[in-house]
Amino acid sequence: MKIVAYLKFNNKGLIPAIIQDEKSKEVLTLCYLNNDALEKTITEGYVYVFRRSKNMLMKKGQTSGCVQAVKSICIDCEGNSILIKVDQKIAGCHEGYFTCYFRRINKDGDIEILGKRVFDPREVYTPSQRPTT
Repeated sequence: MKIVAYLKFNNKGLIPAIIQDEKSKEVLTLCYLNNDALEKTITEGYVYVFRRSKNMLMKKGQTSGCVQAVKSICIDCEGNSILIKVDQKIAGCHEGYFTCYFRRINKDGDIEILGKRVFDPREVYTPSQRPTT
């Protein structure tokens, strides 16, 4: 792939990717891609990520059905991060929210929950697949 010549993967062969919903403009998550994940994302048109915690390549939403159809892929000026704009199906977060950034820190330092859950993770994931937060 020609694009790889422009990118700076880290010493583990990964590059951070910001995933943004094209319609709402909300940032959904930050994930990491290795060369294989990037290639599959480009060729198949759905976001693939490298799950560091499981040391494996996976299609985003392969368990939940909350897939991310790629609309565009951009790289930053230094080639050390990627922005992928997607058509998000259902939700982008393992916790069941549309975005992983559903918690806001207020002026008192307390956490506020933004938005409502779109799905219940207990109904979608097996206990080993559930988020640890």
